[in-house]
Amino acid sequence: MSKDKKLLSSENLAEIVVLGMQEKKGNEIVRLDMREVNGSVSDYFVICHADSNVQVNAIANSVEHEVYKALGQDPWRKEGQGNGEWILLDFVDVVVHIFKTDKRNHYGIEDLWGDAVTQAYQSA
Repeated sequence: MSKDKKLLSSENLAEIVVLGMQEKKGNEIVRLDMREVNGSVSDYFVICHADSNVQVNAIANSVEHEVYKALGQDPWRKEGQGNGEWILLDFVDVVVHIFKTDKRNHYGIEDLWGDAVTQAYQSA
């Protein structure tokens, strides 16, 4: 696969992830473009938060469902679904972070990657 096709597909995947977050009313959805960040192993981080563990899990399930429906792809790895405070879905080129509100504030992922180009999205 050419570099251009890989980037187009990772950008498409990131947009589908955003849709899955919007479907379950994820808060403050942002996409960090990691392609020009030194040391990054993925093309995008997509981040949002929710006020309850139930909503965090619902958003993760929605993201998985939307990606599978559109691309037939499951996450390569999943972390945190047991406690619902920070769920990570790793689609290799796109890494998804779904936080409970207080955990997002505590970890400040966006601040760690401040040199990434950021795009904000509205909740649906």
